[in-house]
Amino acid sequence: MTVLRVRRRIRGWAHRRVEAASSRGDSGMTAIEFVLLTPVLFFMIFATVQFALYFFADHVAQAAAQAGARKARATADEQPGAWRGEARDVVDSYIQQLGPQLVLAPEVVMLQPEPNTVGVEITARVPSVFPGLDLTVHAQSAGPVERFVEEGQN
Repeated sequence: MTVLRVRRRIRGWAHRRVEAASSRGDSGMTAIEFVLLTPVLFFMIFATVQFALYFFADHVAQAAAQAGARKARATADEQPGAWRGEARDVVDSYIQQLGPQLVLAPEVVMLQPEPNTVGVEITARVPSVFPGLDLTVHAQSAGPVERFVEEGQN
């Protein structure tokens, strides 16, 4: 075979390959789209999970603060100093029951903004699916101290 014949065969082979590839259309585009869109899809899935974790932790913290404030309001008049410990126990119990893995390192502060008002404030971290993302939830509940007044007394 001469060099000229080899070149013709290579050109013919290349020409047939180009025609075959053009007749297939966009066969490689599916793989490229998959490679480009998969990270976006995973990000959206993880963002949805993070959104759910944050809002569930927020609801747990709010429920715990409300339960602690209810206990504080009910016992603050009967036991002037002991209501803080009882309210703290109720808050801890709620967090342990509803979401011990969602409300991380809770800081619980007992409030007494006015003489006849008590409450609870909770600040806690939320677990993150994204490295380096630091989210916190904050919940507060307060209300007037409940007092039992016998009939005829002021």
